[in-house]
Amino acid sequence: MALTVTPLTPLPSSDTDYSRLGPATVPVSATLAANETMDARRRRGEPVLPMAFGEAGLPPHRMLRGALARAAGFTSYGPVAGHSALREAAALYWSRRGLPTDAAAVVCGPGSKALLFGLMLAIGGDVVVTRPSWVSYAAQAHLAGRVAHFARGSSGVPDPGQLARTVTAARAAGRPVRAVILTLPDNPTGTVASPAAVRAVCAVAQAHDLIIISDEIYRDLIHDQQTPFAAAASISPERTVVTTGLSKNLALGGWRLGVARLPDGALGRELRARLLGIGSEIWSAPAGPVQQAAALAFTEPPALVERVALSRRLHASVARAVALRFAAAGASVPEPQAAFYLYPDFTPLADVLLQRHDIASDEDLAAVLLRRYGVGVLPGSVFGDQGWRLRLRVATAMLYGDTDAQRTAALNSADPCALPWIAASLSRLEEVLADLTQ
Repeated sequence: MALTVTPLTPLPSSDTDYSRLGPATVPVSATLAANETMDARRRRGEPVLPMAFGEAGLPPHRMLRGALARAAGFTSYGPVAGHSALREAAALYWSRRGLPTDAAAVVCGPGSKALLFGLMLAIGGDVVVTRPSWVSYAAQAHLAGRVAHFARGSSGVPDPGQLARTVTAARAAGRPVRAVILTLPDNPTGTVASPAAVRAVCAVAQAHDLIIISDEIYRDLIHDQQTPFAAAASISPERTVVTTGLSKNLALGGWRLGVARLPDGALGRELRARLLGIGSEIWSAPAGPVQQAAALAFTEPPALVERVALSRRLHASVARAVALRFAAAGASVPEPQAAFYLYPDFTPLADVLLQRHDIASDEDLAAVLLRRYGVGVLPGSVFGDQGWRLRLRVATAMLYGDTDAQRTAALNSADPCALPWIAASLSRLEEVLADLTQ
């Protein structure tokens, strides 16, 4: 089936009455709002266990600090697509992962989040996302004047039958679904989709002429490097866009630098033209000094390869320890496989929680944990899950320490959970969960 892209909607003419245009509005992202709430509690001197925000929780490597400092003189806007050195380095990054890439197919932006929004605008039409999935997908679709259709799935990919039915029903209702988003590995669950699941979704995408957006921001943080990983761009190269960045594997979230790999052929060229037009009007170009440091990062010198490996070890160790404590309290917890997320399900304890704490929804559960115990987590419903399921997204990386010295010690420790500050957080979590459920 030939790939198509929805025609661009004409811009308003100069005589448009803007007062009649209803702006799309969304609240502050749940993850960022939770982080601000934790900071406010901390400033008031209240005890907190900050496990709501998806921060990687580590200081930047000194090599990258030096590269950023040396690049302070790069003050010009530069190309919208990003400097050639960065695009070439990103192309080689993907080539080393089995995705031969031309630098011309790479577009850079101020974080992969901005690129994802730009792609939704460029592709046009509605989008299908997994239930549950990262909070910003549906919000960005809404801001773009589109609809995010949820399809039940797991590990960041929708069930193929659900995907097909969702697309068919939406199109029958007059909603032009044009894309599906995969999260490989997944946020919120911290798990990795099987190659069979990815291949099945790619087959549905081909049958229904869907463009695949594969968000692979956590790909380098799969705990066990022997875990099978299937890249959608290897299975359906002609229709898959890949996004990634440096905010998770190298803990550079505040530097805001992302890259997108566009497919070959006519679709890729059309998406590139559209994405550059959109980027030119929204962010102009990524920050020049950050691009220079990012170009170094994407070449993956040995010191940074080692840093990512140490990060994986730390994330895996603490995530497993936190998962064990949720499981001991009676929650059902998928085994953590990647990044620093857990997705415990307290539905088996619904009767106990209702009787003891009047908890009837995942929002109630998250609120009780915050107000009564100072534990910050996010309810599954902000990720599109049903509130009655009593699921929570738990992020573990902010437990690594309050100072760079503590975080660095955690990074270099073969047994980080034995460090006093991490052990204290784990003990506090045990106490909270015991009081909550017993």
